[in-house]
Amino acid sequence: MERAIFAGGCFWCMVKPFDTLSGIESVISGYTGGEKENPTYLEVKSGTTGHTEAVEIIYNPELISYEELVEIYWQQTDPTDDFGQFEDRGSSYRPVIYYFNEQQRRIAKKSRDALQNSGRFNQPIVTQIEAARTFYPAEVEHQDYYQRNPENYQKNAERRKKFIREFW
Repeated sequence: MERAIFAGGCFWCMVKPFDTLSGIESVISGYTGGEKENPTYLEVKSGTTGHTEAVEIIYNPELISYEELVEIYWQQTDPTDDFGQFEDRGSSYRPVIYYFNEQQRRIAKKSRDALQNSGRFNQPIVTQIEAARTFYPAEVEHQDYYQRNPENYQKNAERRKKFIREFW
């Protein structure tokens, strides 16, 4: 098994696109990229910890590749918005691909460059590619949110879905 960590706005909306794929062992909502140990949801949301809301994906590379995960990631985000995603604003919602090794870094960078050169967006691709840091799982109430709170999830995901339909 291998790990991938992606930040793309609200982690509630980032779980479902990966959760149902063959080769995915788990998708965990959590926080990474900041300085505070064991931050809480409210601390991260306040923008004072340096963390982003992210998902940690444990996957079987024999069934799904890191390249495939990165392509799925792009299709869940607005890669031109560096101060949040959709209705979620602030540095804790910024889009970031976190890498664990040089191969993941190269794949992410190559994919970002290809997206920039594709002409799909007429603004620069601003998604950051950063070395992975400690990942802190979010509180229980934030795990599998789309399954446990489908009505609120649908409401929170509406602007994202509209963007995805328009650009992807």
